[in-house]
Amino acid sequence: MSTVNFSVPDDVKEQFNATFSGQNKSAIIAELMVEAVERAKRKERSHAAIGRILARRETAPMITAASVRKAREQGRP
Repeated sequence: MSTVNFSVPDDVKEQFNATFSGQNKSAIIAELMVEAVERAKRKERSHAAIGRILARRETAPMITAASVRKAREQGRP
């Protein structure tokens, strides 16, 4: 197991200590770090997906509003 040292504002430390009094603060910090890593990975995947969608739009055929309306009307009784 590793030891991590970092600085936080005093008011954040005080609020953290008050909120998690009597609990294993190392475990809480470790869980928060895992959540932060997962959030960053989700964000990265999201940005990659958006990039793929935008790249596909560049080569997608252009469809006019009139052609969409016509297709909708043809499918209705």
